[in-house]
Parts: sequence; structure tokens; C-alpha cells
Amino acid sequence: MSNTADPQNPPQARSGEPAAGVGQAVPGGPPVRSAALARALVTALVAHGLRDVVYCPGSRDAPFAYALDAAQHAGWLRVAVRLDERAAGFQALGIAKAAAAQGTARPVAVVTTSGTAVANLHPAVLEADAAGVALVVVSADRPHEMWRTGANQTTEQLGIFAHAVRQEADIPAGFPVDGRLSGLVRRAMTAALGNLNGNPGPVHLNVCLREPLKPDDQWLPGPAPAPEPHREAPGAPTELPMPDRTVVVAGDGAGDQAQQAATAGGWPLLAEPSSGARFGANALTDYQQLLGSPLAAQIEGVLVFGHPTLSRPVSALLARDDVRMVAVTCGSRWTDVAGLAQVVRGPVHIANNPQGEWLARWIGADEPAPRSTKDTAARLIWQAHGAPDAPALVLGASAVIRSFDRRAVPGDHAPLVIANRGLAGIDGTVSTAIGVAAGTGRPVRAVVGDLTLAHDGLGLLRGMNEAVPDVQVVVLADRGGAIFAGLEHGSAAPALLSRYFLTPQVLDVRQLAGAVGASYRHVTDVLELPQVLSEPISGASIVEVELPPVG
Repeated sequence: MSNTADPQNPPQARSGEPAAGVGQAVPGGPPVRSAALARALVTALVAHGLRDVVYCPGSRDAPFAYALDAAQHAGWLRVAVRLDERAAGFQALGIAKAAAAQGTARPVAVVTTSGTAVANLHPAVLEADAAGVALVVVSADRPHEMWRTGANQTTEQLGIFAHAVRQEADIPAGFPVDGRLSGLVRRAMTAALGNLNGNPGPVHLNVCLREPLKPDDQWLPGPAPAPEPHREAPGAPTELPMPDRTVVVAGDGAGDQAQQAATAGGWPLLAEPSSGARFGANALTDYQQLLGSPLAAQIEGVLVFGHPTLSRPVSALLARDDVRMVAVTCGSRWTDVAGLAQVVRGPVHIANNPQGEWLARWIGADEPAPRSTKDTAARLIWQAHGAPDAPALVLGASAVIRSFDRRAVPGDHAPLVIANRGLAGIDGTVSTAIGVAAGTGRPVRAVVGDLTLAHDGLGLLRGMNEAVPDVQVVVLADRGGAIFAGLEHGSAAPALLSRYFLTPQVLDVRQLAGAVGASYRHVTDVLELPQVLSEPISGASIVEVELPPVG
């Protein structure tokens, strides 16, 4: 998507200029009210940090199409156009997650028309809620006089996301395009970023638009509105003494602070693949196995960062009442399922002197060996992403990310890994990867199972006027939901297990790739992967890795 200026650093108007007054309409005369409202809302959103929008085509949200196109040409922001609202929601989520993973939380908007279009965003909104991502839903709506009249494409859009959104605002048709609109947007964006309460998440702006929906003039935005400053002074580190026999658990989104704490204390680091902390000399590979060994009984303290969700052994560890449990958080949410943890605000300063013997015993016992072809594939893929300039990695849920959790050997650097671990669903993974590519500006490799691909394979579908993403989807194809074979359901009768749990699909991956304009490659031997992974990612592609059927 080409722009006339860098949307991350757009030209800015002088501080204090009213949001609705930026730019000019040609020819003179007042614009239609729906166009004026859309322009003013886009201006206010940009003034509060918006730089990326995913737009879904429709009639009722058409005023936003004109406004966003003008804003993109002025260099204010970037716009991606997606046909399917569910995919659009996850693409916006991926852009926002990529920004957060690189240390800069910023809001990303998805704009839809009215009716079922809004409901299709619900899965992405739920993930944004659970993961604490600033997703801004802008839904177009019929004016209030058309509600509950049986008018076409009119439903109860207010409240559609229930408690998943941090804030919801109803903007009536003809709402004043002055400081009152800017104030409403300020509240919404503050809530989305969690600036006041440390609880970021999705917000919903429902915008009622009255016909006519097509502007009768052209909007020429000037310099972008000056962003409103938000400065959060970093807190002083919390002095944190822990028992000598402590382990550090790093869940999704923990960041390198978990690795730093483990290094400072001389403790074993149990880091999930999407933690951002799975690197360095303290990080273990198959810590799940070690949590079932005699070493686990000697643990005296557990220091928790991020959102750990991947394994039952870790869940059992976090439920123990015979150890000191401390959860470190920089916001108002933390992981403490058993309700046993002391909560400490980060950053922390570890007061312990490292005891090398405790760490050495864990490292000496950590001897993972691939147990399946899928495990080998996970190990090889992780190894290929060890360099700082490697492509970003998006990991699908279910059995795929768990293979990485058991077999990915930590290196000197943590790969940039994004995973939808808020609610750990398999839907929207490919679309999330498209967003990560846009949000990072670097190639992306998404690793998914065949059922995850079946859920969101059309996430690779793009409009003919849209840029081709540098995204490679690696499908670890074992014909079904492998995770269930490893749970208690694996002992079910084979026919029942296959039909109700593994659910193999009739899916020709080669034809799917052709249908969405992606190149295709078939790998029959997992040992061919290093060669495939060494090649640069350019454009959209699917690599199908044939694995032994599960079950």
C-alpha cells in the first residue's frame, strides 16, 4: 500500500488546531453530514495515535472509505481493504500485536458496515480482550429512527460485544464535529491503551450515518493533527527477594524481563515460545518433562511473567500451595488461576545472589529428543529463526505450538513470535500473520496445522488492488486435530476418535494455494525443511509438510 508520506511519522499540524478543522473540502460549501462526521472521526483517531486501519467494504460505512482514502494519500495512515470481516478483525489484531511485541503499544482500527458484518468481528474482539490488545472497532449503523423498524441490515449493534470491550460509544447521526467528538475519541483511545488503569483492550465506536452516504466534495487533508502527548513515568524497580530454589515461568507476552530476572537470580527459565524470553543460558527446552521429575518437588518459589497457558505441568505448578508464588505485572491483569500468588508491579530488582548449583541441575537434566516428525519440524523451524533479522514467526494454537514448547531449543536470541494465546483459538491465524507482516514490515512465517488452515485459509485471499504480503504458511499436515490424540480422548474407539475429535477434512492444499494466488510447495521428508527455510520469503506461499496421520 503506497503512501505519499510515512504514516508512522506523518506531517503534523500545529498543536492546538481543532481536530475537525484539519484539511479542506473542494469545492466550497458544507459537506454532507455523513461525510463530515467520517472525516472528523478519522482526524480525531489519527490525533490519538491511529496509524493503521483495516477497512471492510459496504454501503453504510462508505463515508469512511472516502475519508480513509484521502487520509492515506495525505500520509496520515495506512489502509488495508479486506472482504471478510472475520479475517479483517484478525488482521488488525495482528498489526496491533506486532507493535506491542516490538515495544510500542498502539491502537489499530477495523471499520465495517452494519448488520452481520459487525458480529463477524466477535472472535477477534474476544482475543483482543483476553490478550489486552488495543483494537478499535468502528461500526457504521443506521440512524436511530431506523432501529427496531425492520429496516434492512439493521440490528442491535450496541452491546454486541458485551463485556469484552473496555468502552463503547454510540455516535448519533449528525453528532457535532467539534471538540465533543474529539473528547469522545480521547476517552475511547485512553481506554483502549489502558493509559489510566493498565488494562488495555478493544473499544467499540458505533457510528450512525444518515443518507446521503456519498460526499459531494473532495476532502484534501493537510498536515496530520498533532498527537496528544501521553507520558507515563517508569516506576522504580520493586526489590524482590525469592527463595534460592526458584523457577521463572514466562508465558505469552512476558518479554525479556523474565529472562533478565532468571539470569539475575541464577534460576531455571521455563519460557513458552511466544513469551519473548525463550533464549539465553538459563532457558530450558523440555521443562514440561522436568516438572514431572524429582527436581520439581524441590521448587521453593515461582516467579510468573506473562500469560502461561500451554501445559498441564505448568498449570499444576502454579496451583501448588507449598511454594512462594509471585506474579509480576505492569498492568491490572495477571495469571493466577489458583488465587495463590502475591502480585508485584514490574519492573523488579532481584535481590538474590545466584546459586549455580540449582540451575546446573536443571540444565543437566534437560535432554529433549524429538519424539515425532512434528516435533522435529518444530525444532528445525525454531532453529531457522534464531538470527535477529530472521522472519517473524506466527504459531498456530493446539498441537503445533505445543510441539514448539517441547522441542524448540533456546538460542542466543529470542525469535519474534506472535501467537493468539489470549483465548488460544485456531481461527484467524493466517489473517493474524498478514497483520504481523504489515505491523513489522518484515517477512512472516506462520506455522499451522491442517485444521487451522481449514479455518482461515482464505485469510490469504486479497483484493486485486492490495499489496501482496510476504507471508509463508507452513502447514504441518497430519490430517486432524492431533492434540486430542494426546489427551484422555485418545483412548476412545478409533471411529469415534476420528469423527468427533480428529475431524480430518477434505482439503486439497495445493488447489487452495492456487485459488488465493499463493505459490505451493510439497515437502514429504521433514529433513528437507532446512533447505526450504533457508530461502527468502517473497510474496504469499504455502508449504505443505506431509506428516504421518495422527491417530
